[in-house]
Amino acid sequence: MTSMTRRDLLKTTSAAALAYASSGPLIANQGELPSQKLNVGVMGLSRGRSLAVSYARQPGVNVKYVCDVDSSRAGSAVAQLEKDTNQVPEPITDYRRMLDDPELDIFVCAAPNHWHAPATILACAAGKHVYCEKPCSHNPWEGEMMIKAARHHDRAVQLGTQRRSNPGYIDAITKMHEGIIGNVYCARSWYNNLRDTIGVGRFAEVPGNLDYELWQGPAPRVPYYDNRIHYNWHWLWHWGNGELGNNGIHALDICRWGLGVDFPTSVVSSGGRYAFEDDQQTPDTNIVTFEFPEGKQISWQGLSCNRHKDSSGFVAFYGDKGACEIDGGGNYKFFDRNDKVIDEGTSSLENEPHVDNLIQAIRAGEHQNLNAEIEIGHRSTLLCHLGNISYQTQSALQCDPTNGHILGNPQAQNLWKREYEPGWTPQI
Repeated sequence: MTSMTRRDLLKTTSAAALAYASSGPLIANQGELPSQKLNVGVMGLSRGRSLAVSYARQPGVNVKYVCDVDSSRAGSAVAQLEKDTNQVPEPITDYRRMLDDPELDIFVCAAPNHWHAPATILACAAGKHVYCEKPCSHNPWEGEMMIKAARHHDRAVQLGTQRRSNPGYIDAITKMHEGIIGNVYCARSWYNNLRDTIGVGRFAEVPGNLDYELWQGPAPRVPYYDNRIHYNWHWLWHWGNGELGNNGIHALDICRWGLGVDFPTSVVSSGGRYAFEDDQQTPDTNIVTFEFPEGKQISWQGLSCNRHKDSSGFVAFYGDKGACEIDGGGNYKFFDRNDKVIDEGTSSLENEPHVDNLIQAIRAGEHQNLNAEIEIGHRSTLLCHLGNISYQTQSALQCDPTNGHILGNPQAQNLWKREYEPGWTPQI
């Protein structure tokens, strides 16, 4: 079971990611600077702060802008970046300034979910490569449009599912594909947290440091309430995708990768908002099951308000010759049919290998040679959308296994696309 065999088997794994797996972070090799300097702009400075630092630490990469509709966030992000990396980007509040800059190469979208697809599509049209945080879209139609935009403009578009570039996950999935536990037919995944109530919001005046009009962007306009920004929008369907889209995407992506499946044939979701009575619309307790062709199944259990775990793993796989558990950092164990450990490996989760994968693809001009290329990202994100649609319509979904489209359910089909603020509907 050689490393070359694994490279051959995992066609989507870049040489850079495999080098990271064997020799540590590529950013340590700063003696050989690349010939092509890349300028980066980051939109959304919650998750985006960490991403900005990761990009700034890459050889030959300059973070030129940090952007947030909250002006206080933009200023503090500059201070952090200067402290951590000695780079001093320009703080801005309107992402369109970045897209208008011909010197900008990479657009990083870490804004709220309702911005992911519209901003990515606009960035591709402006000639930028894109790193988009998960989930890739607010609804299934947007994901399909993102793929079209990437292809039409020949741009590299990478989804922020970092475990695709994690050495431990690469090694574990490769071993599964090589048959260490035989035919792998089932994957289970979990997410637990101890989130508090979001309360009952009140209509309020928009803070002076927040451009609420631009924050809403493509979403139809609603009044400002005091309990939604900057995080609780996740739990309202108008902008967010619940825990399934917020964290389930990471585990479901690994499950789909390990099983080697694309689109489901059926989806069933159940659960509710059980822990609190408040403004939250998405479930805090949720179980979703996906059936795939050739007798394969994925399940996800989300418990947003209870930390007790059913498993020490993040995902688990079951085959006819054994099982595998992988935790959130990429540490894995394989078990034989008698539940005896037969192989294991250690790893840790970092941004840099995934960031490097995008940079290497851009510099090589191989825009689809990405570990989480947008088509891969859309297929995994679609599982989250289908689970949410099943939950919202309280129905079991039947799907076309060639593209994931919902069959024979007009109510569910109506949720394939959202309504947009006039003038904001994404277009290629």
